[in-house]
Amino acid sequence: MNDTTSKPSFFEKIATVIVDRRNLIFFLYIGAFIFSFFARNWVSVCQDITDYLPPETETRRGLTLMEEEFTTFGTARVMVSNITYDTALSLQEQLEAVEGVKSVDFDETEEHFKNASALFDLTFDGEDTDQAVIASMNEVEAQLDGQDVYISTTIGSSDSETLAAEMNLILVIAAVIIVLVLLFTSRTYAEIPVLLITFCAAALLNMGTNFIFGEISFVSNSVTVVLQLALAIDYAIILLHRFTEERELHAPREAAIAALSKAIPEISSSSLTTISGLVAMMFMQFRIGFDMGMVLVKAILFSLLSVFTLMPGLLMLFAKAIEKSAHRSFVPKIDKWGGFVVKTRFIIPPVFVLLLVGAFWFANHCPYAYGETLVETSRKNETQIAAEKIRDTFGDQNTLALLVPAGDYESERAILEELERYDEVDFTLGLSNIEAMDGYMLTDKLTPRQFSEMTDIDYELVSAIYAVYAVNDEELGKVVNGLDSYSVPLIDMFLFICEKKDQGYVSLDEDLEKDLDELYGTLLDAKAQLQGENYTRLLVNLTLPEESEETFAFLSVIHQIAERYYDSDDIIVTGNSQNEYDLASSFVSDNLMISILSAVFVVIVLLFTFQSAGLPVLLILVIEGSIWINFSVPTLTNTPIFFLGYLIVSSIQMGANIDYAIVISSRYMELKQTMPIRKAIVQALNLAFPTILTSGTILASAGILIGKLSTNPVIAGLGTALGRGTIISMILVMGILPQILLLGDIIVEKTKFTIPHPETAHSSSGTIFVNGRVRGRVSGVVDANINGVIRGELNAVVESGSIYTEPDGKEAIRHEESSDENA
Repeated sequence: MNDTTSKPSFFEKIATVIVDRRNLIFFLYIGAFIFSFFARNWVSVCQDITDYLPPETETRRGLTLMEEEFTTFGTARVMVSNITYDTALSLQEQLEAVEGVKSVDFDETEEHFKNASALFDLTFDGEDTDQAVIASMNEVEAQLDGQDVYISTTIGSSDSETLAAEMNLILVIAAVIIVLVLLFTSRTYAEIPVLLITFCAAALLNMGTNFIFGEISFVSNSVTVVLQLALAIDYAIILLHRFTEERELHAPREAAIAALSKAIPEISSSSLTTISGLVAMMFMQFRIGFDMGMVLVKAILFSLLSVFTLMPGLLMLFAKAIEKSAHRSFVPKIDKWGGFVVKTRFIIPPVFVLLLVGAFWFANHCPYAYGETLVETSRKNETQIAAEKIRDTFGDQNTLALLVPAGDYESERAILEELERYDEVDFTLGLSNIEAMDGYMLTDKLTPRQFSEMTDIDYELVSAIYAVYAVNDEELGKVVNGLDSYSVPLIDMFLFICEKKDQGYVSLDEDLEKDLDELYGTLLDAKAQLQGENYTRLLVNLTLPEESEETFAFLSVIHQIAERYYDSDDIIVTGNSQNEYDLASSFVSDNLMISILSAVFVVIVLLFTFQSAGLPVLLILVIEGSIWINFSVPTLTNTPIFFLGYLIVSSIQMGANIDYAIVISSRYMELKQTMPIRKAIVQALNLAFPTILTSGTILASAGILIGKLSTNPVIAGLGTALGRGTIISMILVMGILPQILLLGDIIVEKTKFTIPHPETAHSSSGTIFVNGRVRGRVSGVVDANINGVIRGELNAVVESGSIYTEPDGKEAIRHEESSDENA
């Protein structure tokens, strides 16, 4: 008998090249691994979430201005417990003696000494990131060694190191869980190293190419690897199962080619839903969504690349081991569960609809947090414990910076005085309300006579200095008309005198010169911190918490007061409270955008996947329902959730967990063609259960691990919501979706449509088994329904049936075909 002669399809050609060139592909991957191992350290990681705010937000504008125009000295709040006041005074002297410490604020008031605890407010001679300041902070810690001390500071912050250590631990535990899950759901033991090598390859390639973005967020850097493994595990499992099936009939090479050619379109279609959800994140105003979307989409693409190019070669390499290490399936059949689902199909769906209505309402009243103060984590690191201890004893600090155009000292003082009348304000600070001496503020304007009396400097000398100042300030008229009424702000005159003294133009007595030298450094520091080239910074310390409705409302009050003196466009408020207000403002539009885009993208993919208008609607109901139920939990437990966790998880849950629904739905749509719909749904659940169990368990475990082990509120909240959401999705997909498919079967059938495909003719000879309609030449022209054997030659289109050719002396090979497939 002659062998089957059929033209290979496009995917078969690609698969053949990949399998036959596997050694070259191994070599290329080894080179890519070496490169990625070093390149993964090239990426810069941004730790500040405010960097991703839209540039037009008030916080972002304010932070940019402060970076450009002001110096912000490093500070630390240091609490020492279980000491006496005298001991605290002694410690203050020790801390003041540390090189690099500019000042140590401490007194006997309850703001600094309370319940046998002393609070020292340290200011350093440099910014947080200066190495000298970090060294000074280390020396402070050394001076306090042995004391019951708690330090809250951003100097030398090790948040990134802490987060990296936590994620490494999470990865190790996640790897153990993945291996255990794969052992349980595997068909052979040797397939596990194939899957793990494929996963690790994709993860390393993704990490090694992050440098192309220049900088990524700490969120993307920390959770991408875990999410990549969990999101992309389906792809490798699909190819593995295809190979196992083909291996029963073919040699390893042919099995790998056949499996890959069939898996490429299937896996690519499956990945589109995940990618769609991630792409939706990239449209967020809050640009961290774009950052995460880019990194995760690249992660999915590398996962696809590893499955399509590396894994086939690995399957051939481990083919004998896979065959020898086969074992019985540990995954039980779930016929009883399927029977229960069928029997309760008229009871549970109405309850689910009522649950959806409630979940929708609760999810839309979810208590969101936009900062870290309201979010609780299961674990706390040393920095968080210290900040909490200080906050519990001495209260928290909530400081805002009000930026206004520089030069109008009178307006600045008026704003500060008006703000201090409010109970919501603890104190204010600006150049215009800092006392210089004798009741005069730094920005008060003094005439030569007033300045002479205040400083005890000879009046003639002061007049001469004022005259030089006027000339330098290009106000010659003041010199001509007399200087008696000419007034200059104190800070400007002090700095001018110190400058001229250093140049040798002014001589002062020893005591006064010493006082001015001490004052000069203080004035320079004050000006560097509070007055820039174009803007002045006014500090407002609130008695309100960082995040609350009252705090957000008071931000408007600050604006209203400042707008009496300046144009609204020239006023900028920044600080943690303003940052959280801006995040809350962007969240509303981002949430709506992601919800709509995720749903639209997924519906489009499902529409063309199943060629039915009704089925995508049924699937979306279940998936959206899982999201609503997920985010009802924070409402019911009154537990604030960080808003970013909601945005990211809703995208991932929509994009990734819809795969579970596709697995069941596609199996059901296929099986109901050959059996009653009730039996079809039970069989579909049986066939889909191992895949959903494997992928869902890994994704849920990864999320729960992140939620329980991370001390970062952003990361922990994201993990908790992801783990909970995955479990809810698995339950709904395995329980509610089958019932909806049964009840909505008539809708699915009524809304079907077909996309025409070019007919493919089969050319075969020998003993040909045919079951279906044949139209073409079989030693003559045939157009009929045939169920039997043809001995001879076949060149025809076989519609909705099956065809296979029996090789001589070998077991018959069966190919499931349809009109849009090549034989």
